[in-house]
Amino acid sequence: MDAADFFDAHLGRSPILGIFRHLDPVATVAMCERAWAFGVELIEVPVQTPDALPSLRAALEAARANGKSVGAGTVTTAEQLTAVSDLGAAFTVAPGLHPEVVAESLRLGLPHLPGVATSTEIAAALAQGFTWLKAFPAAQLGPDWIKAQLAPFPGVRFVATGGVDAGNAAAFLAAGCRGVAVGSALSDPDALERLRKVTSS
Repeated sequence: MDAADFFDAHLGRSPILGIFRHLDPVATVAMCERAWAFGVELIEVPVQTPDALPSLRAALEAARANGKSVGAGTVTTAEQLTAVSDLGAAFTVAPGLHPEVVAESLRLGLPHLPGVATSTEIAAALAQGFTWLKAFPAAQLGPDWIKAQLAPFPGVRFVATGGVDAGNAAAFLAAGCRGVAVGSALSDPDALERLRKVTSS
């Protein structure tokens, strides 16, 4: 599926992308199930080191059993992208705009969410057909950065990632983000309720 159509479909229903990093397979699946119960459509399991692959495999198995979509994050090489594609990842996410990863994702037809932090990177991503972009690191960039970039690039759909939680998610969505990536907040009942209010308003 085209990346824009994929992210439009899933983040259009729920603007939350769950990120579960440094968890063992059992804990990863438990967090996935909690997120799915909350209504989260997309979950990312970062795979910056090989020891994260068992957790990704477990999440993918659970996703298949539940009709859900799980992707791999922190994909920075074409080899990583090919490997997670072979495992069945539904999408990939990167911290930056990595040319070889972008090229391989297009070759495989695997939806990819590249990271950007400058106007130059946004323009480069758009030139390659990517309209859904990961604003990273979001906490450092801030909601005002989102507003400023949407003025010259109104067609971009930002997913704020990095330091986003129940306390600042509303600000990023109000600034024009189409999604927010959160992790630990999905295990905190109080934070979960705050996220529910933010994303349903």
